[in-house]
Amino acid sequence: MEIKRFLIEDQMKPVSHYCHSVRAGELIWVSGIVGMTADGHIPEDTKSQFDIALDAMDVCLRAAGGRPHTVTKVQIFLTDISERGLINPAREVYFGEHRPASTLVEVSALVDPRMKVEIECMGIAV
Repeated sequence: MEIKRFLIEDQMKPVSHYCHSVRAGELIWVSGIVGMTADGHIPEDTKSQFDIALDAMDVCLRAAGGRPHTVTKVQIFLTDISERGLINPAREVYFGEHRPASTLVEVSALVDPRMKVEIECMGIAV
């Protein structure tokens, strides 16, 4: 089985030894994406960070051949679980009628103390 790794130029550079997404056959994994722009800007609020992360996840998913309706699992990490309601509307718009399996957990911190949300997904190429 062929494995393709994707490093997307206009996205935030990985902070460690990984790539943005991986495709093995028809399966796709998108690495954890945070709410930081490629130029290093991190908004203060969770919703803005989530919007950046969701857009970046979409770019990485599409680079590997996936689309929102082919996402099978999404995982979201929040530093404050009480802010879940702030991100749900964007999730509903992005996925539409498609409802992937999902995990949402609160974490004590992300790689940068200003970061409040991280998202990753798995899916199938079209």
